[in-house]
Amino acid sequence: METKLAIFKGKEIRKILENNEWLFSVVDIIEVLTDSGKPRDYWYRLKKREKESSGVELSTFCRQLKLESADGKKYNTEVVNTENAFRIIQSIPSPKAEPFKRWLAKVGYERVQEIEDPELATKRTRAIYKAKGYSDDWIEKRMRGIAIREELTDEWKNRGAKEPRDYSILTAEISKATFGLTPSQYKELKGLNRENLRDHMTDLELIFNMLGEASTKEITRNKDAQGFPNLKKAAKEGGSVAGNARKELEQKSNRKVVSKQNYLKNNPNQLETESEY
Repeated sequence: METKLAIFKGKEIRKILENNEWLFSVVDIIEVLTDSGKPRDYWYRLKKREKESSGVELSTFCRQLKLESADGKKYNTEVVNTENAFRIIQSIPSPKAEPFKRWLAKVGYERVQEIEDPELATKRTRAIYKAKGYSDDWIEKRMRGIAIREELTDEWKNRGAKEPRDYSILTAEISKATFGLTPSQYKELKGLNRENLRDHMTDLELIFNMLGEASTKEITRNKDAQGFPNLKKAAKEGGSVAGNARKELEQKSNRKVVSKQNYLKNNPNQLETESEY
């Protein structure tokens, strides 16, 4: 587990990384959003009031882990993940919490819009990448890669992939055959942690990544691969198509495709995103 501090408007919120998920101190969130001098008492009253008014027990969203306190010692502290932190914020009757509530309402409304018109989700994704400074050409490749990825995972789902681990293994097989690296090795090369690897790929890396996954999809369909062992074999074969093309390009161009280039290094304000792999 890794412990760090999150800074919100100059105030510290303790957080801890467990199982690749950030968990945040509830009393710290309470203190920041209410300016209460006794956040633990406020939290106690908030839980009591919410249970009486809605029947919801806010403590069920929490778990206890040891976090370092101001005296340097570690104490059991109630922590929540991001989703449950937002749920608790919805129960806080404070002007400082209102912007979060309005933002959550806006996000919820946009999600309903996207369900009614899926094209809106694509437009918003493009706008986010544009705001982060990506070029139009890169965005086009990234969006096409997302579409290919979705088509491939649908094939896997319909043909026997069940657990998240299955998708991770199949993706790793494509990556190894395409680039000679597993996704975790690739992220290490680029100096990434929890960031999305594909958001840090160059144009060429995106192209070969798409080729590997598109080839896997075609092989899977045409061979009617069923069951995890056959899906794994198709993933190796599809990745090899891209891998052979990559090697040929590297030989003729005298330049490696796999790059250490990391978008974060050129854009220090880049937001951290969850790994698609």
